[in-house]
Amino acid sequence: MPGLDDLPTVTLLMPCLNEAKTVGHCVAIGLQALHELGIAGEVLVADNGSADGSTLLAEQAGARVSHVAPRGYGAALRAGIAAARGEFIVMGDCDLSYDFSAASLKPYIDALHDGADLVMGNRFKGGIAAGAMPMLHRLGTPVMTWIVNRMFGTAIGDIHCGLRAFRKQAVLRLGLQSDGMEFASEIFIRAVLAKLVIREVPTTLSPDRRGRKPHLRIFRDSARHTWMWMQLYAGEKTRG
Repeated sequence: MPGLDDLPTVTLLMPCLNEAKTVGHCVAIGLQALHELGIAGEVLVADNGSADGSTLLAEQAGARVSHVAPRGYGAALRAGIAAARGEFIVMGDCDLSYDFSAASLKPYIDALHDGADLVMGNRFKGGIAAGAMPMLHRLGTPVMTWIVNRMFGTAIGDIHCGLRAFRKQAVLRLGLQSDGMEFASEIFIRAVLAKLVIREVPTTLSPDRRGRKPHLRIFRDSARHTWMWMQLYAGEKTRG
């Protein structure tokens, strides 16, 4: 077991479920970014039951793999956060839709060093490549972001950006519970309610290269997001 002095400063956390075509590339890009930035760190792949050899490819590329039995995006990320060795965590999908290069990660890590607890990416400011986001998402994400801003008095620009960074200990204190895609909403809203310091940085979105259907189910997952908002909103009103 490593000693405390050996623990990395930054963990690049990638949830994974059957990403054999892309996970090795993402791990390699992330490790190169940490090297270029001069940061002690690790890439941690939180594997959610892949059956296509993703875990072996991730390990061969230099990642540490954490095997997560409970299924779901949120379940994988919550387990990954608990297993991360870094003080700072940067999370993002390992399908090459998000950029793990040094130039992309630096603004996130700089914001954490500057005092932020949670750093949200904004794809609408950073740039969305052709074919990277379905039209329904282009229309729906701003609407859902507007609703969350109205409900919780925030001014975020992109509630569902999957590339984010945060202080591990600050997020562990939030008591996150979601197993599904609604985790993306929960981590932000609970951070707001806990009065954490939140920053936003532009980020880019590229077409994924996973070669399979996405795990996201638009109507089911939108409903789960909305239910999460209502629960947290009602709880805050009750406390208030």
